Amino acid sequence: MSSAQAPSPSPAPSAPGWLPRLGSPGYYLMLAVVAIVVLGPLGGVTAAYMNFSLGFFIGGQVLAGILGSIVTLGYGKEGQHGANYMQTMAASVASMAAMGVLIQAMVWLGMEQPPTWHLILFFLCIGMFGVGVGMLYTPILVDRLQLTYPSGLAVANILRALTDREILKRSVGKLTGGIGLGIVLSKVVEVLASLYSWLQETAAATKAKLPDNVASGFDLFSAFSAATFGGGMIVGARISASAILVGALGVWLTPWLRYWGYEDATGAFHPWLGDHDPFRKIGFIFALGTILGAAAVDMALLAVDAARRIRAAAPANPTTTKTPVGRLLVWVAVWGTALVVVANTLLQVPVPWALFAVGMALVFLMINGISMGITDSNPISSAFVVTVLVMAGLGLRQPLVGVLAGSILLVACTVGVDMQQDRSTGWRLGSDRNIQFRYQMLGVVMGAFLAVVMTRVFLEAYPILKENMFAHPELRDTAEGSKWQSAMTYKFAGILELTKDVTDPALVAANDAKTHHTLLVMVMGIAVGLVIQALRKLLSKSAAYQAWRVASPTNKALDFVVDALLLASPYASSFGGFVDFTTALWFGLGGIFTSVFNWNEERKRKAAQAHAQAAGDSEALPEDMSTTSLVGGGLIAGESLFALFLGLSGLVASGAIARIFGG
Repeated sequence: MSSAQAPSPSPAPSAPGWLPRLGSPGYYLMLAVVAIVVLGPLGGVTAAYMNFSLGFFIGGQVLAGILGSIVTLGYGKEGQHGANYMQTMAASVASMAAMGVLIQAMVWLGMEQPPTWHLILFFLCIGMFGVGVGMLYTPILVDRLQLTYPSGLAVANILRALTDREILKRSVGKLTGGIGLGIVLSKVVEVLASLYSWLQETAAATKAKLPDNVASGFDLFSAFSAATFGGGMIVGARISASAILVGALGVWLTPWLRYWGYEDATGAFHPWLGDHDPFRKIGFIFALGTILGAAAVDMALLAVDAARRIRAAAPANPTTTKTPVGRLLVWVAVWGTALVVVANTLLQVPVPWALFAVGMALVFLMINGISMGITDSNPISSAFVVTVLVMAGLGLRQPLVGVLAGSILLVACTVGVDMQQDRSTGWRLGSDRNIQFRYQMLGVVMGAFLAVVMTRVFLEAYPILKENMFAHPELRDTAEGSKWQSAMTYKFAGILELTKDVTDPALVAANDAKTHHTLLVMVMGIAVGLVIQALRKLLSKSAAYQAWRVASPTNKALDFVVDALLLASPYASSFGGFVDFTTALWFGLGGIFTSVFNWNEERKRKAAQAHAQAAGDSEALPEDMSTTSLVGGGLIAGESLFALFLGLSGLVASGAIARIFGG
């Protein structure tokens, strides 16, 4: 981020008479209603669905920014602040709603579900604590260190660009087109699945067998997901291609892993994988290790960079709204106390573990905030895993306590780092920081409600989501099982297995051996992640390599092979260890499609000199507003809405809605 002052707001333009006066109570109320009623739930549905279907989610800032700019277009340039407040609130709703996978993890672990309002209050306390700590760290990370926060920069550029009516019109067209296509493709997949079931039933009735190529083709297309493909479209081939490579390696290694294994203290043999176990049952441990190894390299470099920035820190921007540190300290203390009380009295989390989780959240909100500010990565899963492993080392033997205590860290780091990123966007636009905080607070309230209710809607509508895919891998062979990967829940369930308390001597021996070898696999992954990330950093800093990679088309192609496959980022390649191969394949193909499409568009722009000015306009827009990015986001939203509609229709027909609020 440049040390230049953020722009000062310009005089308010005249707005159409049907819009509330800029800065009036009606104006702020309008922004809140649109964000809470429309933008937040839309982002929440999308984020929750992505976490259930894949295991990661893409923040709703761009979606909310585009749709919110429609509302504020009449205010001209000053409308960017209103759009910023709305995307801040909507993104908080989306981030909180995505955390519903923690409730899914409780179901997988056999926890009796607390009443709905208990969970809502628990998530509300975590969210309020997280945004308070995130805001408390803002003067350090945003004002003094002036970290870049690349996504915050992109959102600021998007909101500026969307004050242009033509740019907004094109962006909305691409986004809504993607949503429509996502709905259509989801319906096509549903029809194909029904056709396949009919063919299987017909073949069984006639004692015939479907040809292998027909069965394989249907299996591949039954795993297609518009959201998976759209997610790949957003990130591009340099991120997604490595998922195909790792997934293919997993398929190749699976027979070997089912044959070889280890012995426990009693001499009993345990194969690495059971007969029905997918590669990801052991692959996710190695993949988590590679992330931790890469994170260790990044954290070391971040520490050096942060120390340098602190020594050379400029004074806080004088135009930035003053942060009320005293009141924030009170806010954090009050909500932190409320969080521990609620966790202990309503959810039976022992006070020492709740306090430990709160303390870890304070640490990781600073670490992850620095990581997000420099690398645009918020390693929440790694923070969760590290916390659970430390708790296990300190004697935790209750997985259900582990998931609840870990929830404190996960949700706090999600909304707290979002807070810091949004503050960087507001800094660039000159938006009022205190108003932004109030909108984020409202977003957390709505998000806490949606996180619980949305999760219970999906769990009731799609019962397969209640099944522990880690403990029952045979379920992945069903059409529903292949569709709902729930990779984040899968990671949590697998790590929390290490905290099981067993007393039978044979089970103790088996569990000790499993824990030992699991940690051994993770250490191997850490070593690989360390080496790969260190090599990537060396290449990125090498002037000779940077000059070589752009010297010719051949060199560019070789650089792609190195960057996307041979030395792929552990953060990207790990996805192939978290999901089944068919899911990794469709995700990777989405990224490859984007890269080929964008390459062809760039080639045509360079060849068409008559359109040079149009090409210049396009290049000035943020990457998040490219055709493939907007259509990909639309695909995700379209499939999410389609799945929610089907689920709600089934719940209404069965009269199961009451169960969502009843327990």
